[in-house]
Amino acid sequence: MKANDFVLAVEGLTVSFDGFKAVNDLSLYVDEGEIRVIIGPNGAGKTTVLDLICGRTKSTSGSIKFRDKELTKMSEHQIVHAGVGRKFQNPSIYEDLTVFENLELSYPKGRGVFGALFFKRDQDVINQVQAISESIFLENLLDKPAGLLSHGQKQWLEIGMLLIQDPDLLMLDEPVAGMSVAERRKTAELLKRITKGRSVVVIEHDMQFAEEIADRVTVLHQGKVLSEGSMERVQNDPKVIEVYLGH
Repeated sequence: MKANDFVLAVEGLTVSFDGFKAVNDLSLYVDEGEIRVIIGPNGAGKTTVLDLICGRTKSTSGSIKFRDKELTKMSEHQIVHAGVGRKFQNPSIYEDLTVFENLELSYPKGRGVFGALFFKRDQDVINQVQAISESIFLENLLDKPAGLLSHGQKQWLEIGMLLIQDPDLLMLDEPVAGMSVAERRKTAELLKRITKGRSVVVIEHDMQFAEEIADRVTVLHQGKVLSEGSMERVQNDPKVIEVYLGH
């Protein structure tokens, strides 16, 4: 298969910080509609991989193809416009605004200063906000200030703010950290629902959650792919047991 048969094709990706290779000759291929979970011990390079894909960090060498676009040559802003959405570990929502306003602000028409100035709350926006709020379990909280949401609800709101931009590739960094068991379960349900028509890359520490959502799992260790495949295959891989479960 060729690189452009995949939504995301990362090949030979390397980034060095002061001679230390945080990501070392990494290759990774993500299919249409796939949930790929990246796991690995602390310092394995997981968040750096997301930083490289979304243009926050520039690679030393290698290529990142998203559909037919080479992301290593693009700015963060261009990468977002190309259809890559990224959620960081800590939710960055507008605490003083309502849930509705947070979602409305993320609606693509409102982008940029002029977009925001001349932005009319038309039926399209209202319908879209309504639909997204249902998929993130917040349809009854649209008038509530975002700062009053629970930790888990804030995480969902931020996922909603990405979904309303309709990215083809969604990247989430530890989406269930700090969530209750019930919230984790709902987040798993949410992620399975949103992969219809898009691919999702998730970095996760929680093995049980990873098992619940992953189509395929990539285990990173010291910036390299240690193992890849189904959760079952990865958990039974002697190299993974030694590095990850052997602690």
